[in-house]
Amino acid sequence: MVECSYFGEVKEVGFISTRLAGTDGVSLEAAKWARVFESEGFRCFYFAGELDRPLEVSHLVPEAHFTHPEIKDIYHKSFDVTVRDRLVSDRIHTMAHKLKDELYEFIEKFDIDLLIPQNVLTIPLNIPLGVAITQIIMETGIPTIAHHHDFYWERDRFMTNAAWDYLHMAFPPNLPSIDHVVINSFADEQLSLRKGISATVMPNIMDFDNPPPPLDEYASDVRAALGVDEDELLVLQPTRVVARKGIEMAIELVHRLGMKAKLVISHASGDEGYDYEQRLKEYSKLMNVDTIFVSEIINEKRGMTKEGRKIYTLDDIYPHADLVTYPSTFEGFGNAFLEAVYFRKPIVVNTYSIYTKDIKPKGFDVIELPGYVTEASVQQTKEFLTDAKRTEAAVEHNYNVGKCFFSFDVLERKLKHYIAEHMVLRE
Repeated sequence: MVECSYFGEVKEVGFISTRLAGTDGVSLEAAKWARVFESEGFRCFYFAGELDRPLEVSHLVPEAHFTHPEIKDIYHKSFDVTVRDRLVSDRIHTMAHKLKDELYEFIEKFDIDLLIPQNVLTIPLNIPLGVAITQIIMETGIPTIAHHHDFYWERDRFMTNAAWDYLHMAFPPNLPSIDHVVINSFADEQLSLRKGISATVMPNIMDFDNPPPPLDEYASDVRAALGVDEDELLVLQPTRVVARKGIEMAIELVHRLGMKAKLVISHASGDEGYDYEQRLKEYSKLMNVDTIFVSEIINEKRGMTKEGRKIYTLDDIYPHADLVTYPSTFEGFGNAFLEAVYFRKPIVVNTYSIYTKDIKPKGFDVIELPGYVTEASVQQTKEFLTDAKRTEAAVEHNYNVGKCFFSFDVLERKLKHYIAEHMVLRE
């Protein structure tokens, strides 16, 4: 008797990343993918250097994190230089061997038969981990879906390096058992041109079939906690503090509005240093804009800080926002854009390339910046902030567009189609 089964007997899926915790884009999208796989009867397990998944499905390896001291040192001695010391190569090989052992243990412990590396074969923050995963796949032939969010060639900071051999080998590898998934059409084109690899485009998504719940009592005091007066606009910049987010444009826009407002920046600087944050503080003073950095009281879970302040989730903040700014100069896709649409908020967006090619054609009604703040964009923003009917019509329209093109249903259809294409016969 012949039966059909996904990947033969595949039922255990292993997600691999440097970090699967918190509210960064990779962690959020991995969780969405896992939800779809679990709805199809798969069991999901997780390997990373930082994890907030249940212990019974987790394999935590500190060396997998890009902030591990040894990994950071390897990174700094491999980038922004053109010659790599022989000892650094030895350290990469030693660490890759250790991580390979951990990966084999992960696969065997949970009987993994499908791997989903999340951005770790894409951006080289942890070179040994990329090498280890590549070798594991080569040695086992295990079916793999490599989910790519942002490639190294999309970031200037990776272009001067002494790691080209590893970048060509593992970021990403071109192996027969790997299927590649990217989040935008530019990435698909570049991956094909640079690596000769064909990919499937699956955009980031939000759960538009289930609108956000009403504001509860816990989050009712957000404006007071942030120091935003009742007669003051809360302008939300829901991103990390890195230069490519173009936050100067948000500061200038608030300045030129001439309205009482606070610009609230939700996330910290992350892995790219704090010089840009200092630059924004100085620029805010020059522009006389009240900019507040609140990452210490925003987390993926509610709680209390050591000082006794309430910790809110980003979902607690969005309902209080009068305007969302998203003036990025580059994004792999645009999670914050979709979040603002999901919470029915007016949006100011810079026309970065992926927005222009993959998002704008869908027909969203937003305020656009052509790389800088124009008088027209200032006046359009004022219109959104003062005309309730205009705003209501726009946010409802945007929600419906999001539901049509960027919902869980879209991801489910694409993944189910992918799974169906890989069904094999077994006796």
